[in-house]
Amino acid sequence: MIVIACPGQGSQTPGFLSEWLEDPAARDFLGQASETLGVDLVAHGTESDAETIRDTAIAQPLIVAASILARRALEQRVSIDAAGVAGHSVGEFAAAAAAGVLSDADALSLVGVRGRAMAEAATAADTGMSAVVGGVEADVLSTIEAHGLTPANRNGGGQVVAAGAIDSLAALAEDAPRGARVIPLQVAGAFHTEYMASAVPALREAAEQVSVSDPVRPLWTNADGSRVSDGSRFLELLVSQIANPVRWDACMEGFREAGITGLIELTPAGALTGIAKRALKGVPAVAVKSPADLDAAVQLITDSAA
Repeated sequence: MIVIACPGQGSQTPGFLSEWLEDPAARDFLGQASETLGVDLVAHGTESDAETIRDTAIAQPLIVAASILARRALEQRVSIDAAGVAGHSVGEFAAAAAAGVLSDADALSLVGVRGRAMAEAATAADTGMSAVVGGVEADVLSTIEAHGLTPANRNGGGQVVAAGAIDSLAALAEDAPRGARVIPLQVAGAFHTEYMASAVPALREAAEQVSVSDPVRPLWTNADGSRVSDGSRFLELLVSQIANPVRWDACMEGFREAGITGLIELTPAGALTGIAKRALKGVPAVAVKSPADLDAAVQLITDSAA
């Protein structure tokens, strides 16, 4: 089985959609999505600088729209009916669309609400996130918690993301666990922690207005890495995920148990394939960063089917 992985916030870079927008159909899709969301995805994906697309209200719909765009382009070339799906953090909305739990339009609508609500929640306190790379995981988790921080993303491959108050993150950097590096992330707040609790009601209310179906292909949740077969349950997890940790390490363990034969990361790709190379050794991975990478993704799916 191939797993289609949808990246989360922080994966965006300036101009990452430029090559995609050479296709008129892609430009039309993003133009329509921009009108629905009230966010100019075309401009932000081609012209905006790093600081602009760091804004949570822009970054989240931009990333999910890009993943949906790449998935649709892949589906035009090859069937992904036999693939599994998972998303990292906000990428779970793109995964929900890929699995048939939500329509593409509803996934984008909900992520627009999520981005705005989380951006507002982030203004209430001076918070952020830092990746802790390397070290012994038990020591890393202990040090994070000793500084009053939350291990908000346990990504596997030797990476844990700490979240909380900026001064506590600075103290963590000064007291890095043995053998580990602390790297500040370009995000606007302490996502997946109690600091985001005020954003949950807005997303829950919006989620009550969309149609939900059970997944048509294997779908893993960030909550604990398990497979979810009930679409309504997955939507509930999407809502609560805002203020709860992401367990991408557990998702990858689920992939391993399922015997996956490859991983394809959708646009804006790179982060999840990088983790997979360390945590899923021997499993081939393709990062679809531009349309030029679609051929390699098609080949991986074809080889897996054979």
